[in-house]
Order: sequence, then C-alpha cells, then structure tokens
Amino acid sequence: MKTVREGRRNEKTGEQRLRDWRVKNGKASKAKELPAKDLSGTSDPYVRVTLLPDKKHKLETKIKRRTLHPKWHETFYFEGFPIQKLQSRVLHLHVFDYDRFSRDDSIGEVHIPLCQVDFSEKNNTFWKALHPLEKNKCGEILTSLMYQPSTSQLTLTVIKCRNLKAKDINGKSDPYVKVWLYFGEKRIEKKKSEVQFCTLNPEFHFSVMFDVPWERIRECQLNVTIMDHDKVGRNEAIGKIMLGKAGSGTSETKHWSDMITKPRQTVVMWHRLKPE
Repeated sequence: MKTVREGRRNEKTGEQRLRDWRVKNGKASKAKELPAKDLSGTSDPYVRVTLLPDKKHKLETKIKRRTLHPKWHETFYFEGFPIQKLQSRVLHLHVFDYDRFSRDDSIGEVHIPLCQVDFSEKNNTFWKALHPLEKNKCGEILTSLMYQPSTSQLTLTVIKCRNLKAKDINGKSDPYVKVWLYFGEKRIEKKKSEVQFCTLNPEFHFSVMFDVPWERIRECQLNVTIMDHDKVGRNEAIGKIMLGKAGSGTSETKHWSDMITKPRQTVVMWHRLKPE
C-alpha cells in the first residue's frame, strides 16, 4: 500500500519519507539517522505495519543488524481494499529495535489516515516524522473550582482540553465530560456534557453545581473523566483527574486546597489527565 523510501533526522526519533502509494501493495525501502538503542551505538531496526482499526493482522520487515540507516526493499500486499473502504483506514508504521534477550524497544511510530491520501497520484511523496510511543499521555484539562460557604454550593467548570489522545481511526476523538461527586467511597451524583465531535482540543465551558455542606467539603471528591463518544461500540475513557483532599496528583490536591482557602473565588488550574 505504501513505500517507505528514506529518512531524515528528527531530534529524537528520525523521520521517514513515504512515497509511491498504491492500493494493493507497498514497499519498505530504507530509513536513515534512526536513534541508537543498543550499547554499541547502533540499533537492529525493523518495521511493523498494520492497517487500523484491524490490530490482529500485522506485517513486519526483516531485521537489519547494527545500523541506524536500514535498507529493507520489501513489498507488502493488502488485498480486498477498494478505494471506498480505504477511506476509513489508518496506516500504522511502527519502527522497533530488536532485542534478543528482552522486549523489543520502540523507536517511533506514525499514523497516516488514508482519507488524507490522493490515490489518483502515482508518485505521492511527503515526509512524516516518527513520534515516540505515548501510551500514557492523555492530554491536559483546564478546570475552575469555586465554593460558596453561605449557600453550600460547589461549582466545577471544565473549560477546555488540549492535546487529547486520539481514539478514532481518523486520528481524532469525540470527547465529552463525565463528572461524579463522591463522599468518601460512595458515588452521589453524576453529570455529563454535550459531545464535541472530531477534535483533540475541545472547548466545553461546562459548569456543574453540587450541594455540599461546609462540614462535608473535606470528605468530598470530584471524579472528572474525559470520554470518547462512540456511535457503534462502547464509549471509552480518554483520561481522568480526581479533585479533592486526596487528589490524583499534586496539582489536583493544590487546586482543591486553594478553593477551600479562597472561598467565593474562582480558582483556575491546568491538570494532566491520567489513564483510566
């Protein structure tokens, strides 16, 4: 389906040049200036190719020993994919360093939505950077907290998120916010926002209010989860934070403490989303 021709250096992982897109076959040719993963100052690279969302069928090049400039010259075939079907697929190229005695190390990966490729062009040529594998990076969330002691009203506003993890095959997500109010270990009340379609940087400006007496403010927590809406399958969590006295991180705990020490004031803070 594609050809990996040559690479140029990225600061950490190198780049690969992709050219000669074809509907049924692809040729993995070469790369250069890959990062060294072995003590010898070289790597033993190979490429694993998958056509997402299918993760079961994987194709791999041969391993090239002790080199940062591998040459594969291998062709792969993908049968039974008319142009219309390819529009919903994403080509995933993942470069690994082979290790005989332990788990192979990831050198870098790239996702290419085929809906962005013009298959009428016989000699498509473009550059794609290999990115480090980011399994645990879910994105960031901007929230505000305010507590009104006189009315026992706790207000949370999820303002926006940035750099969310992509969950869909088009390289995007359909995020929405789900909030649970806890007293200790007990779930009390749930609220959720509208879905923001096809974005990794949604702006929600979603506010929720809960009645929390002052004498119970220190025992309550807010579980804030960013979900990915799925029309067909099950909705999937992108990442979450826990706001409270025992928050899910230093910034979350500080945010809660600042809210309590500054009643009737809106306290705004960014947080890193944690994996579900």
